[in-house]
Amino acid sequence: MLDDIDSKQPESVAAVLKVFAILQALSERNESGLSDLSVRLAMPKATLYRFLQTMKTLGYVRQEPDTERYGLTMRMFELGAKALQYPDIVEIAKPHMQRLSDATGETVHLGMLIDSEIIYIHKVDSHHTLGMYSRVGRRAPIHCTGIGKVLMAWESAAHRDRVLAGCDFKRFRDKTITTRADFDAELERTLAQGFGQDREEFDDHIRCAAMPIFGMQNQVVAGMSVSFPTFRYDEAREPELVAMLRDASRDISRQLGCTEFPLDPPEVRRR
Repeated sequence: MLDDIDSKQPESVAAVLKVFAILQALSERNESGLSDLSVRLAMPKATLYRFLQTMKTLGYVRQEPDTERYGLTMRMFELGAKALQYPDIVEIAKPHMQRLSDATGETVHLGMLIDSEIIYIHKVDSHHTLGMYSRVGRRAPIHCTGIGKVLMAWESAAHRDRVLAGCDFKRFRDKTITTRADFDAELERTLAQGFGQDREEFDDHIRCAAMPIFGMQNQVVAGMSVSFPTFRYDEAREPELVAMLRDASRDISRQLGCTEFPLDPPEVRRR
């Protein structure tokens, strides 16, 4: 494919296209070797090596000293974060997420919508050795994650339909929701109870509780979740967990310009 591009474009344009092809390939895996990248991109190793070394010098690509495999640096995420509608959301959410993690001992995620998936834009790791594996920049499906559910439940019907048109409802685990009808029913339940849940639908033995975050015009802009290994999820304390998530969301939302927090009762919103 890159050869076809090269034949149709000036040399400088072809070089730019190669850079972005390399970045895309690196984004698809945590780390990649030179030979693997060369095969995937159909690019000569010598050419690929020159591009990678330049990108490494500029700070966008890292190379592990032991394995010599390549990966993206956080500088790429910093660039992407500047494209967020609410570029301050991570800094605003950080202290709340840390307090949630300290109170529960568990992993806390902040995620936003990208195409028909969610992307984790910040996380605080579990205090325990055993917790949910994830990383900032990782994408996850909408239909079987707590954050995905709250992003869709509080979204307008028209936008929800556009997003879900690109959702394949893939089965990841036995409990994964795999049809639009069942997902619509799940969204109704999410709205009714005021928070989202993942009941071992995406990762085995992981349960999540999630809360929407709202911005200007009181529209949902992000979701925040706490993830537990199933054996540490105490249903008796779920109301306490939900209350902590709601309080955090209320303050983050207020700082993002939300004037009437949708999760508050109407009489509270009118004050």
